[in-house]
Amino acid sequence: MRYPLDSAPNSSGSGKPVDDSEFLEMTQQDPAQVKALRQSLEHLASGLGGNALKEMAQEVLSGRMGLREAANVSAYAEQAVEQAAPLAEKWASMSDREREELAAEGERRLDDERRQIDDERRTESENRSGAKSRHDGRGWSLY
Repeated sequence: MRYPLDSAPNSSGSGKPVDDSEFLEMTQQDPAQVKALRQSLEHLASGLGGNALKEMAQEVLSGRMGLREAANVSAYAEQAVEQAAPLAEKWASMSDREREELAAEGERRLDDERRQIDDERRTESENRSGAKSRHDGRGWSLY
């Protein structure tokens, strides 16, 4: 079943741009995997994988449709399988060592991304803790 871009349902019904929290469950709560998933969807939304996957990614990123729901739309699933076939063939033709090296490279990239996310969070936390809030209670006295 295909939905027009302006009327697709989603779990929230809001049509607001999707928040990263929508992807946490399917990425084992890993913010680095969430970022990689979002980047993949953004690439697909640019038309990289064909018209059906472009539409699917736009639906998911806009919040009009959940990713799990989109996976059940036959037009989207068919094009995903079609686009993945050459990658599956390439994977099948690789040696075990090549697969292990590729997997290790993916893990290194995710680890780098996790470090970057941690650094950004640490910097944000330090910036917040250094700034005096209007309601922090410091410097207030009844007398």
